[in-house]
Amino acid sequence: MKILDIPQSGKRGLNVSQDGQFGQISRAQGRVANPRTPSQMTVRDNLSHVSANWRALTEVQRAAWMAAAKDVMSNPRLNQSGSLSGFQLFTKINCTLAQFGEDQVVAPPAEPQFAALAPQGLVITNTGGVVALKLTCPASPGTNTIVRGSTPLSQGRETCNDFRVLGMCPEAVAGVSDITGLYTDRYGVPPAGKKVYVRVNQVVNGWESLGRTFWAIVPAAS
Repeated sequence: MKILDIPQSGKRGLNVSQDGQFGQISRAQGRVANPRTPSQMTVRDNLSHVSANWRALTEVQRAAWMAAAKDVMSNPRLNQSGSLSGFQLFTKINCTLAQFGEDQVVAPPAEPQFAALAPQGLVITNTGGVVALKLTCPASPGTNTIVRGSTPLSQGRETCNDFRVLGMCPEAVAGVSDITGLYTDRYGVPPAGKKVYVRVNQVVNGWESLGRTFWAIVPAAS
C-alpha cells in the first residue's frame, strides 16, 4: 500500500519498502520465486566465474580497477548514488562481456562515446493472425545494439521496468529490423490487445549506454 513516511528502500522485518509509480509503498515480504531457468543459471555462473577471476588478479590490477571505479556512479536509489568499488566495476564490465560471449578483461576499458541509437520505434502488425514485431531503423543498428523485452502486458499499463535480454538487434532491411523471432523465442506470440514493451541500448567493451523504451499494442487480425 502507499505510505507517507521518510524515504526508505529495502527490507525491514517482514515488510519491504520501495518507490512506486505514485509514491512510496510498503508491502509484506513475499516468497521469492526461484525457477532456475537456463538464463538465470547462466547469469549466476557468469557471476561466479567473474568473482573467481577478481580474486586471481594481482594487487596492481585490482588497484587499477579501484582507481577507474571512482569516476563511475551507481544507479540512483532514493535520489542518491555513489561511486562504484573496484570489484563492482570489474563485475559490471566482465559479466556484461560474458553474457554476450566476449572475452573477459583484466584491465578496465575506457568508457566509450556511444553513437546514436538506430532503432526509433516499435511497430506490431497482425496479418491474418500472423503477428510481427519490427523496430523502425533509419540507420543500421550495427552488431552491438541489445534488444530487451517484457512479457505481454495489459494495454492499460503505462510503465514497465521488468525487461529481459532477447538478443542483438538484427540488421535492418528497408528501414526495419524484424525482432519477431527474438521476442517469440522468449515469450511466445503476444495475444491481440496486449501491450508489448521493448528496450534497446548499445554495448561497447562491456559498457552499456542508456536505453530507450518503445511500446506498441498488438492489433486484432486483419
